[in-house]
Amino acid sequence: MTFMSFKNARIVRSGWLDEGGRRLDCNPYMSGALEARDTLQKLKARKDALCTLTSGYSGGIYNGPVFARAWVDDPRFGVPFLSNSEMLSADLTTLPLLQRRYAESKKLAHLKLMRGTTLITCSGTIGRMTLVRPDMEGMWSSQHIMKVVPDPERVPPGYLYAFLSSRYGVPLVVSGTYGAIIQHIEPKHIEGLPVPRLSPSLEAEVHALIVEAADRRAAAAADLKRAQSLLLDAIGQPSGPPGNNSVQARQTRIVALSDIQRSMRMEGNFYNPTATHVEKWARSSPNCIELGVVADVYDVPPFKHIYVDEGHGIPFFTSGELFDIDRVANKFLAKGRTVNLHKYVLQRDWVLLARSGQLGGIIGRPQYADSALDGAATSDHVIRLVPKGIPGGYLFAYLYSSSIGYPLLTRCATGHSIPALWPSQLNSLPVVLAAPEVMKTISRVVVDAFENRVQATALEHKARQVLEQAIEKMGG
Repeated sequence: MTFMSFKNARIVRSGWLDEGGRRLDCNPYMSGALEARDTLQKLKARKDALCTLTSGYSGGIYNGPVFARAWVDDPRFGVPFLSNSEMLSADLTTLPLLQRRYAESKKLAHLKLMRGTTLITCSGTIGRMTLVRPDMEGMWSSQHIMKVVPDPERVPPGYLYAFLSSRYGVPLVVSGTYGAIIQHIEPKHIEGLPVPRLSPSLEAEVHALIVEAADRRAAAAADLKRAQSLLLDAIGQPSGPPGNNSVQARQTRIVALSDIQRSMRMEGNFYNPTATHVEKWARSSPNCIELGVVADVYDVPPFKHIYVDEGHGIPFFTSGELFDIDRVANKFLAKGRTVNLHKYVLQRDWVLLARSGQLGGIIGRPQYADSALDGAATSDHVIRLVPKGIPGGYLFAYLYSSSIGYPLLTRCATGHSIPALWPSQLNSLPVVLAAPEVMKTISRVVVDAFENRVQATALEHKARQVLEQAIEKMGG
């Protein structure tokens, strides 16, 4: 076996060992931080320390204190709370609510997000980043997310975010990682990070691309909200379940034997009052039809994943990656070595459901197949819904509804350890149709929302590309 046969092998200069206090762990040398630093040192441009470009609480670079969570259910008394695991999710409408009075206390007030701030995961998986968009303003974030608040008088916020998330910035950020089991970085590890200052026109160009991307993501969130309003205006929505809604009443329920014989289901969750009430409401509509009539609902068999380099296969997404803010594949399936590959390839306008997961997570949350997924493949943990005679965007909006689709879908889950959905159970799910023109309108709004996300990803990629090419051109 030779050195070249190790894919991730790297030559470490003896000088790097001296500079790093003779650390012998891999992190400082394998992350690319030293190469990035050397490149920036050669760059014939001014470099400013990160801490000189930020302002606000604790100098503008901070994470937060460790604190106990106090959750509430009523939006009037809570604020959306962003954790590091949800930071890169495309949909932030299901965030838990932190008690507002607690959030606005002196201890936690500084964790409120402001537009233009760069967020960096600083615990667990280090170095994942996003920019606070207009639709994220007013949320609170956990102590596991580091906040970098730019001073707009000193640096364009979009430019700073583009640099930190570039192939030069990310290695420098993660190079200070410490900890063997759960890794961390602290503000002091990045406050001296050198930020190259390029021409004002180039920084403005990069900033504009990032801002446009953020605005498109915010517009997508607003469009999905608008689609829900149009849907509920068209078909109405069920009121809350009648009768006693106390905890004891929700935990204890009498189910008729005829209901069990009809559904052949014995799980308590299937008969929860909310879902039972929604189904009764849906089936009472003259425009109700079963899901199996308006869509082909099917799953695909497990298969061996044979990955190849980009350019030699088709993009592959896991069920969890379908929910990410950027639909950019990290893995590629071998075209010629994947048996029955055509079964796993997606098409635009399909609706996708994560087959398994914990209730309250991704299970029961549909995804729409936009242009980024057209021709890509996804796993056998995803159920495909291929619309027949109705627009896919409408079907997505109906299933996406928190008051209709979500309770109907999650009641169908089976299993206690890892609940799962099955096409045979979903075929009979009631779907209330709107007038054809209304369904087309709702679908167009959904399609526009998802395409805005696709465009936003492309704009961020272009911004980083412009910045990185400029650094290379200037002698990096």
